[in-house]
Amino acid sequence: MTPRELRTLCLSLNAAVEDFPFTPQTSVFKVLGKMFALSALDARPLTVNLKCDPEDAVRLRAEYEGLIAPGYHMNKRHWNTVTVDGGLPDRVVRELVEDSYDLVVAGLPRAERLRLDRP
Repeated sequence: MTPRELRTLCLSLNAAVEDFPFTPQTSVFKVLGKMFALSALDARPLTVNLKCDPEDAVRLRAEYEGLIAPGYHMNKRHWNTVTVDGGLPDRVVRELVEDSYDLVVAGLPRAERLRLDRP
């Protein structure tokens, strides 16, 4: 997956926006003000921090050792750093981004979830 494809994927999700609260080089993708992905899109290798269910996070780190690691500069229980430079199938990266988005949306107040058509 290329940086452009990763950015397009993140922004394709309902109400997702890109913000730069840390540095101009670090893209933070949010839904209704809550972060679901963080990436320096020009970094090599290309990585993205994604929210993850704690049990799934441990399983994914073991299954994709060297490609999925505890979240860099994040709460390592709830975030993974995923290397997306071609070692993982694009389908897996898409699923991980969508899962991160879904976890963040699930934590939003009910009224905001309803605005997104996601009870």
